[in-house]
Amino acid sequence: MSKILFVMTGVDYWTLADGTRHPTGFWAEEAVAPYEAFKAAGHEIVVATPGGVVPTVDKGSLAAEVNGGQEAADRIAAALAAMTELERPIRLEDVVPDEYAAVFYPGGHGPMEDLAVDAVSGRLLIEALDSGKPLGVVCHGPAALLAATREDGSNAFAGYRVAAFTDAEEIQGGLADKAKWLLQTRLTEAGVDVRAGEPWAPNVIVDRNLVTGQNPASSAPLAAELLKKLA
Repeated sequence: MSKILFVMTGVDYWTLADGTRHPTGFWAEEAVAPYEAFKAAGHEIVVATPGGVVPTVDKGSLAAEVNGGQEAADRIAAALAAMTELERPIRLEDVVPDEYAAVFYPGGHGPMEDLAVDAVSGRLLIEALDSGKPLGVVCHGPAALLAATREDGSNAFAGYRVAAFTDAEEIQGGLADKAKWLLQTRLTEAGVDVRAGEPWAPNVIVDRNLVTGQNPASSAPLAAELLKKLA
């Protein structure tokens, strides 16, 4: 058994362009699907957040319409409630990267607020990338890559092929015109090679030790790819 670090947002809002706070947090499926896959494979999960705050689930991610019906939504909610690690996160600042076999970042709009500008998270990402250990990031989680700047000011993920929540999906989701910035655009500006797939369809990109997924539907396939690297 090895330990996998889940780095999760510590906020329950996303500040929009007009200054209002859109309620959010992490997206349920993006935490649940990989968690279940990793636990089934015998791995231990440790959750870390900035300041060690208990992460908040985006209530919208528990709705029937985004989970393929009420029965599936109920299953996601029950699985989330059983993830006791979420109730006792460690402080991101206290993470010792060498203790973990892999690192995983779920999404939700929360990372757009805190992890996108979190220097501690940025250093952790660089260390994970440079160490060669499996690193998984899904949906809005790649916002955290924006904080991974090296001493020369370059982004550590520049030139890497990455899947992330696309501008088209943000537009279809109804928040693009309210956002301060869009993830795909900002990553591209940082030199990251974003490979966009069809909106809402699974899209997982593997580039060296980095495994990324575009959207919630990509969470389970991403976890499968990450587990291949741990085998």
